[in-house]
Amino acid sequence: MADEREANGNGQPSRRGRFRRVWILPVLAAAGIAIGALQPLGFDDLLAHGEQVGASPLFLAAAVGGMIVFFTFGLPGSLGIWLIAPFNPPLTATLLLLAGSVGGAAGAYTFSRKMRSDWKPSGPSARIFDLLRRRGDLATQTALRMFPGFPHSVVNFAGGVLRLPPGTFLAAAVLGLAVKWGIYASAVHGITDAVAAGEAVSARTLWPLFALAALLVAGAWVKSKIR
Repeated sequence: MADEREANGNGQPSRRGRFRRVWILPVLAAAGIAIGALQPLGFDDLLAHGEQVGASPLFLAAAVGGMIVFFTFGLPGSLGIWLIAPFNPPLTATLLLLAGSVGGAAGAYTFSRKMRSDWKPSGPSARIFDLLRRRGDLATQTALRMFPGFPHSVVNFAGGVLRLPPGTFLAAAVLGLAVKWGIYASAVHGITDAVAAGEAVSARTLWPLFALAALLVAGAWVKSKIR
């Protein structure tokens, strides 16, 4: 915003802009302390209420629809996992998350086809864009979808701007995100069940976490190769 920049145009946040950002922190801290002190709902009550609402078809439709809209316009649609995965079986959660993210990818692809062909992101995202310009095959797109740390919005918009084949684009989205969401949903649901039942963390709970760690390591390796 113009009122958050210095008049000399040096691009540094003004005193007013810095104040607006800083005052939010104590407000959030005070709110967290108040909620923790009052404890309006215990964890078991909160989880039971969440399971009741989170399994509602209307709520799930709204969550999936929100993911589609968010992904279409480059917003963080991945946050939908916290609305779906804790309260639904892993397979159901994976299918719902897949519907939202692939639907959003298709929307972003269609939307970005109308953008200028010379559009190019900056910073680390530019390297992903350049990679897809050079190699937009199924394996490359699937890897970018599957590994954590790669922004889906860049892949989605690059697909439309570069006019990547829509069949390959959607197939890669389904394959890569099915693996990623399957692991994420299993990890979140397993931990939620273990905490709710007061059980120790078991091998059934740990294997998705190990798989997620492996994806993180592989993703970091792929990112280093892209750089």
